[in-house]
Amino acid sequence: MRSNSSGRSRRRYAVVGAGHRAALYVEALAGEYADVGAVVAWCDPSPTRMAYYDAVLGHAPARYAPERFADLLREQRPDAVIVTSPDATHHHYAVAALRAGCDVVVEKPLTTTAEGARAISDAVRESGGELVVTFNYRYSPRNEEVRRLIAAGAVGEVTSVHFEWVLDTVHGADYFRRWHRDKAHSGGLLVHKASHHFDLVNWWLHDVPRTVFALGGLRFYGAGNAARRGLGARPERSTGAPGADRDPFALDLAADDVLRRLYLEAEADDGYLRDRDVFSGGITTEDNLSVVVGYGSGASLSYSLNAHSPWEGYRVAVNGTEGRVELDVVERGHVLPAGAAGVVGRPAVDPSATPDRRAPGVSSAAGSALSGTSRLAGSAGTALSGSTANPRPAGERLLLQRHWSVAEEVPVPQGDGPHGGGDAHLLDDVFRPGTAPDPLGRRAGVVDGLRSAGVGIAANLSLRTGQVVRISDLGLSSDG
Repeated sequence: MRSNSSGRSRRRYAVVGAGHRAALYVEALAGEYADVGAVVAWCDPSPTRMAYYDAVLGHAPARYAPERFADLLREQRPDAVIVTSPDATHHHYAVAALRAGCDVVVEKPLTTTAEGARAISDAVRESGGELVVTFNYRYSPRNEEVRRLIAAGAVGEVTSVHFEWVLDTVHGADYFRRWHRDKAHSGGLLVHKASHHFDLVNWWLHDVPRTVFALGGLRFYGAGNAARRGLGARPERSTGAPGADRDPFALDLAADDVLRRLYLEAEADDGYLRDRDVFSGGITTEDNLSVVVGYGSGASLSYSLNAHSPWEGYRVAVNGTEGRVELDVVERGHVLPAGAAGVVGRPAVDPSATPDRRAPGVSSAAGSALSGTSRLAGSAGTALSGSTANPRPAGERLLLQRHWSVAEEVPVPQGDGPHGGGDAHLLDDVFRPGTAPDPLGRRAGVVDGLRSAGVGIAANLSLRTGQVVRISDLGLSSDG
């Protein structure tokens, strides 16, 4: 990153977007990284949310509404801007910050459109600033091991990859309550969620995606699907709705202190509803998706995403000229409905963001809405049994099998903390870059963001046209 022009020892950070995604960075700067940086300004439409993070920091940075972002840059002169706003706004803030002489840290995805991607690419090139995309899954030990095996030639030349990701009816459903339900805001799951997955494959293969074809649709959530399955009338939102405590798809914002303070009490500020019913109208994001990607080397990726699975995790198979690597990850083995026998607690919305996984599938009291988790409404949220009879316990297995050989299990170091131990290492790279060796190239920049978002953007175009899309035809240079 560029050095402080004023010679200050601590970098000045502005945070754009004061929802739960900001917590990772705000808590870091309030604690372990307070010696290297400080938040000097917020930019968010909600004074309530900004006040919540004031309390986290223990002081009150300057506040700016989104339409005053240019004033923030001029008056506060931050060294870097952390962008955690809704995905479709990323390019607006990133471009303005870069052109004002700031570095940028942006939550994935980089952006949602080809126009936004081109604007960011131009701003990075013309400003000389640095942009970091926070792909925390690169830092998970199990994903690092896949990268090491491929780089070491364990399977020879990679010929194809199969990648299946399943989101359960707790975590998957949450994308259809929030602003993510509208593709105009999120780019759909192919951009918002799958950008993690496309980035992993790009990084594992150290290759450039070229062509994309996609199929998919909204098959489970939404009013039309609910009507076809005879679900009957449902409330527009969960909080305060009759019967919400018996509805496994309800989210009670009042029942969780963080969700209440960040969202329920902020509704008067901007009208944003965090607990929309997943079977209501207006959903434009798909919940079932299949994508084929062709790479510059000739390798191909077959990818699938399901957002209403009974369990959560992912399966990866990497085929090569000398063998095969298989990674199986169960982040949560099952979720049970309200009133099920043997339940032990209410589950985190995102199991990968819950740091304590000592009991398979059981959410820890340490999990909170700030780390990407939240609580379901009443007893409906009680979900996970720690029974030893569970045939799908949370865990992971990495296998390498070379041609003419017996399969061998590859040990995976245990990560410490959320997202398989990735978040802590990611924060080091964001706030203390260059202090530790990075032989795997985990730190992601604008080229990585363009390649990942480019696959999702091309896949969305393929969904609309039914055609194979060349990423280069979008005006994106995935070669960097």
